[in-house]
Amino acid sequence: MAQSVGVIDVVWRGKRLIAEKGSKFRQAGLQNATVAYGRGATRSQEFKEGMLEITSQFLKGERASDIYTAEEGELQIQLDTGQTIVSYDAWMTERPDVTGGEGGKVPLKWAWSSDEEIS
Repeated sequence: MAQSVGVIDVVWRGKRLIAEKGSKFRQAGLQNATVAYGRGATRSQEFKEGMLEITSQFLKGERASDIYTAEEGELQIQLDTGQTIVSYDAWMTERPDVTGGEGGKVPLKWAWSSDEEIS
């Protein structure tokens, strides 16, 4: 039986982040959009940015600047099935909220314009 994705590891600007269960990503690229007309439909293509959403943790000894930056950087998404997707121009899309009392949970989100699958 084939293995499916179970664990997503994230490396942002050289630092490995904790990524809780439920992380999700989408590679950047063209996708089809439906164009309806009269009594029919066709398609056109549009570009969709890459996206990664994880829930991480804010740990003792970390600085808030360790989990958020407005600068672009390298983002690696490493799957336990062997694939690694890398974007060299990723950026964080939202300044995160840290939730106390629940393990310091921090939702983190990125977007990017291009990526490559390196394995």
